[in-house]
This record gives sequence, C-alpha cells and structure tokens, in this order.
Amino acid sequence: MSDRLAVRKTYKLYVNGAFPRSESGRSYEVTDAKGHFLANAAWASRKDARDAVVAARGAFAKWSGATAYNRGQVLYRVAEVMEGRAPQFTEEVAAGEGLSTSRARAAVDAAIDRWVWYAGWTDKLAAVLGGANPVAGPYFDFSLPEPTGVVAVLAPQQSSLLGLASVLAPVLAGGNTAVVVTSRERPLPAVTLGEVLATSDVPAGVVNLLTGDAAELGPWLAEHADVDAIDLTGAPVRLRLELERSAAGTVKRVVRAPETEPDWAADPGLSRLTPFLETKTVWHPMGV
Repeated sequence: MSDRLAVRKTYKLYVNGAFPRSESGRSYEVTDAKGHFLANAAWASRKDARDAVVAARGAFAKWSGATAYNRGQVLYRVAEVMEGRAPQFTEEVAAGEGLSTSRARAAVDAAIDRWVWYAGWTDKLAAVLGGANPVAGPYFDFSLPEPTGVVAVLAPQQSSLLGLASVLAPVLAGGNTAVVVTSRERPLPAVTLGEVLATSDVPAGVVNLLTGDAAELGPWLAEHADVDAIDLTGAPVRLRLELERSAAGTVKRVVRAPETEPDWAADPGLSRLTPFLETKTVWHPMGV
C-alpha cells in the first residue's frame, strides 16, 4: 500500500487568463452533497469583481472584433479540451450534486454538447437575426446583431456544469465578454472549466470566473457602470428585485431569474443568445 500523501489543489479565481488568490485572502470550505470536505476555494471580494470587469472590458474589442467563424472555432476548442477532462468533470459533478456516476457523466456530456451547439451558432446569427429591410426610397437598409459588451452572469446554484455552460456559452457566442459568479456550494466544475479555458484558445479576459457568494458580489456587479448586462439566473430569491433595480440605474440589459430550476438539458433555442445582442441598422444610398 502506498503511503504517499495526495497532492491537494489550491482552488483560486480565474481572472484575465491567470489564477490569482482573492485579494481579501479569504477562502471557504467546499463540501460534497453529504457534507464531507472536498476542498477550500477562494472567496472573491468586491475588488476581485472590479478587476474581473476591467479584464472583461479590456478583452472585449479583440473578442467582438474576431470573425464569427473564428469565435466558433474557439468555442469548439473548449468542448474538445473538456472532452479530454470528462472523467474529472464527472467526479466533481457527482460529488457536488450528489449524482450517480452515470448521471454525472450524462450531465458532463450534455455540457460539452452545449458548447458545440453554441459554437455552431456564431456564424449563423447574422443570417437568422439580421436582414435587409424594405425601404420606400433610394436606400439600402440592413440590420445586423452586435454584442452588448461586458455581461455579468450569476451562474445556476444547482447545475454546476451543464447549467454553467448553458448560461456562459451563449454570452460568448454573440461576441460578449463575461464575469461569472459560480455556484457557491458547487464551484469545483467551474474552477476546472477555468483551467480548460486557460489551456484552450479563449483570449485572456474574455471569461473571468469568481468563486464566492452571489449575494455579496451580485449587488456590486448589478450597479457597476461598466457592466452592460446581467444574467440573474443564480441570484438569491430575496435579492432579485433589488438587483433589477440596481441594474436599472445604469440601464443594463437584465435576464431575470426563472421561478423554478430550468431543465438545462432541454433544447435552449435562441432565448439565451438574443438578450445579449444589439441590433445595428445601417442605411446606404443606392448608386453610391
């Protein structure tokens, strides 16, 4: 029998392509579904959230300026790397959500498929959501979807990987950058996803993952003037109305939290793509 000690991981944040500790120095215990200790995770602070927004804003021009085809390739690469780490994701999802190995693997497979699905949409959005508009005059009139900007995402609390993929991938597919507050009780799949993003082709700052408490970080992100939209899916029930009011102060796009936990395995349609897209209309005179 081997008497070597296991190498324990130190779970950190994922901000601007790096893995910093929280500037506050705080951490918290992560347990499995039965209450057994799994790890310590960094507890992100308001300063960490501000740093993440700065990183997301800095990465926006490059990511939104990439071709839709290139963004699709990058998102597909995320799915490729996730496939190679499926056993680790399965173990983390099973422990955190209290699922059997087979059900956890099914959730992991669905999360990987969700990345592939949104990767396929990147270069089709303009054709489906844009178009040439009829004009009673000597003009061409085109409408095209464009990304909103920096999107704050309060990730689902229960579905630690499939739910996370279902709210994050559409934000990126449209050309936005993201600041994500992960599930507080089940953060480990999100931390592993950060490692996947760091070793795939996603540019630094496009995705920033904060482990901690949505009740603490949500209000700061909702009122932050450089956040353009917020997804309240994982917001605590008691704070949802307050967060909507705070977001209204800076005229943010708001995706409201569902009344009940969605079926994350269901066909997502375009319902999570369109809230984070703006429509730009261009007029051009004929013959010029």
